[in-house]
Amino acid sequence: AFVVLLFIAASLGLAPNRLPQYKQSDKVLHFVTFFLITLCFYWIIETNRRRVIHFTLVACTVALSIGSEIVQGLLPNGRDFDPYDILANVVGSLLALLACSWYHKRMLERRRAARNYQVVPGEDQDIELGESTAGQETGVMSSSDPPNVTEELDNWDENAEDWDDDQMPESTHAKAGQEGSVAEKRSD
Repeated sequence: AFVVLLFIAASLGLAPNRLPQYKQSDKVLHFVTFFLITLCFYWIIETNRRRVIHFTLVACTVALSIGSEIVQGLLPNGRDFDPYDILANVVGSLLALLACSWYHKRMLERRRAARNYQVVPGEDQDIELGESTAGQETGVMSSSDPPNVTEELDNWDENAEDWDDDQMPESTHAKAGQEGSVAEKRSD
């Protein structure tokens, strides 16, 4: 639907012949055309709501509504550049974008409610770990059961104790011995 609507709008907007003029201005036609183009474009992108809004704003409101009037003014088709046409295009596109965004948000809220997902209220004060409040975690994990072998192996680097001198590699012992002798020489 979007491609067909875009083709019809481009052929009518960039064609050399003029559209028949009636008592009303052609601004209503610009408004309705870009309202419909933006309405169709919004729903063809499959990504999150914020990206759809941004992409639709750039593609329809900026590129198509402003760009079409600039191209129309540059082409030798007997049509003139009209800033009020741009205004009608942008207003139609923005209204469609607002309507789609509002409906999309409402649709997502209904879908979350149907799945029993609730938005986390942000009005409560943040609680630092370790503070004790009723029903809140303290951030301290304690277990009366000793860890099994699998848990020990999963956390081997976290449970590693510092190396003792007898577990140090030979090259480290040699360095430590040399440093000790250097320290002894200086203390004499």
